[in-house]
Amino acid sequence: MALGGGRPSDFPKGWYVEKTVFSDVDNSMRIAQEEIFGPVYVVIPYDGADDAVRIANDSRYGLAGSVWTEDVDAGLGVAGRIRTGGLGVNCYNLDCAAPFGGYKESGLGRERGPEGLVPYLETKSILVPEAGGVAEEEPDLV
Repeated sequence: MALGGGRPSDFPKGWYVEKTVFSDVDNSMRIAQEEIFGPVYVVIPYDGADDAVRIANDSRYGLAGSVWTEDVDAGLGVAGRIRTGGLGVNCYNLDCAAPFGGYKESGLGRERGPEGLVPYLETKSILVPEAGGVAEEEPDLV
């Protein structure tokens, strides 16, 4: 462990953990493979963008993540190759107008955004004859 891991001094009771950073982690370790919902970060060395994408995608989960780089265009290219439901480049933000939900075993469907409304809609198809064509019997339109 590189940093943190204890109980915050200003929270003497409850299940609180300080911001924690683990170094010397490889992708086969449990801490790198499971979704930890808390202020816990792992540092995994990589050799180039292709290796970083391989490591990021080597998981049963894919909720969210971020790519940090000086070259935003390259970061967008890497972000497009990582299998997560949400990903930031040089940031990690939640936007209520954007859909939220994971890939793989990180959930089903989407919340928020236009995609979050789909389960509440009923789709209808209405067909009209081609131009010049006339239906044999006109329906009553009420």
